[in-house]
Amino acid sequence: MRNIKLTIAYDGTDFHGWQRQPELRTVQSVLDEAIERLTGARPNTNASGRTDAGVHAMGQVVHFLSASRHGPEVYLKALNAMLPRDVRVLDAAEVPQAFHATLDARSKRYRYRIDNAPYASPFELRHAWHVFHRLDVDAMNRAAAALLGRHDFRSFETDWPNRLSSVRTIFDVEATREGDLVRVEVEADGFLYNMVRTIAGTLTLVGTGRRPEGWVGEVLRAEARVEAGPTAPARGLFLLRVNYDRTPEKAARP
Repeated sequence: MRNIKLTIAYDGTDFHGWQRQPELRTVQSVLDEAIERLTGARPNTNASGRTDAGVHAMGQVVHFLSASRHGPEVYLKALNAMLPRDVRVLDAAEVPQAFHATLDARSKRYRYRIDNAPYASPFELRHAWHVFHRLDVDAMNRAAAALLGRHDFRSFETDWPNRLSSVRTIFDVEATREGDLVRVEVEADGFLYNMVRTIAGTLTLVGTGRRPEGWVGEVLRAEARVEAGPTAPARGLFLLRVNYDRTPEKAARP
């Protein structure tokens, strides 16, 4: 058996998330169908993490075992020929059998996109959250510094508890602006349910001036979801990339 690693991108708008579900269109189901058509066998695909309905990916990583002798270049070309237009394989490689897309991930980086124009752009309706109040990105960054490091992030988890522990390490969190587009990026060793979307919603309250910068640290210490800001809509969230190398250094923010 060979272990095949795929890096894929998808627009999550018309999917019910990553994970296969009966009678629902999911990313895993359409990918598995394409792989089965190519290899003649139904694969057991594993992703770096399960994205929710409406969430996108620019660098999702998937692996599966196959007895097929197709080379990586065949997987790349053939799968892209069979997949729907809202899913694309960006890279294919044969990796050691010990590699596991989920268990071997050292960190993941997500990007949340905010359309900060006075009026919502029709070109961003599927891929960004429209916030018309002008956001102070510098204030958002100063507030976000409280989230760096290892903490209990249950204040940023929907329907706590969802995992055995809500302790995670955030290596980097940063807000940037390019014209009317504001991006909030978060890299961590793991994420809780709706964690990035809640961080984005919380920082947005600071950016609009509705909450002071020190409030984010208070939310973190409260360890209660009701203290945080809103859960930003799924359409603005992208899985940017997955890191399988050494654990990143903790970001140092002045």
